[in-house]
Amino acid sequence: MSQGPGAQPGPPSVYHERQRLELCAIHALNNVLQQQRFNQEAADEICKRLAPDSLLNPHRSLLGTGNYDVNVIMAALQGLGLATVWWDRRRPLSQLALPQVLGLILNLPSPVSLGQLSLPLRRRHWVALRQVGGVYYNLDSKLRAPKALGDEDGLRAFLAKCLAQGLCQVLLVVTREVEEKGSWLRAD
Repeated sequence: MSQGPGAQPGPPSVYHERQRLELCAIHALNNVLQQQRFNQEAADEICKRLAPDSLLNPHRSLLGTGNYDVNVIMAALQGLGLATVWWDRRRPLSQLALPQVLGLILNLPSPVSLGQLSLPLRRRHWVALRQVGGVYYNLDSKLRAPKALGDEDGLRAFLAKCLAQGLCQVLLVVTREVEEKGSWLRAD
């Protein structure tokens, strides 16, 4: 599969873009879709559509370096005929019907650093998780290469660890049909 700008080779046929500026939302979208579908210009255009009369757009960084919010991610996926579902962290992960889920996008706290100096600040960071060839991968754009999580149990263990650390939000990427039927959720 072709690799876009900033993309690095990983395990065979796993698309993975590396972090550039504050574009983790764009990288998460492309990584979950397993191809370059979005760039900064497309995300900025979505921001303009979401807040057409806003002098300072609330959906991105004031500096124009990215830092896009969830509304941009949701609108981008909706434009492709996909849907998003917030995972209620109070539900047991065993209720997540993974075969019905195209991928997951996590929003995690991320430390801020200047070179080697770690600052006592936390920013938010978007991370994609996706199954490719029967294996779930962590496609975090801050990683040098995709990190294999294994099967469904491996993914659930990773999600449980992230959720246990607090302040983690999980967004399921599904087809509209799966969203409408609610088939991303299975009864336990």
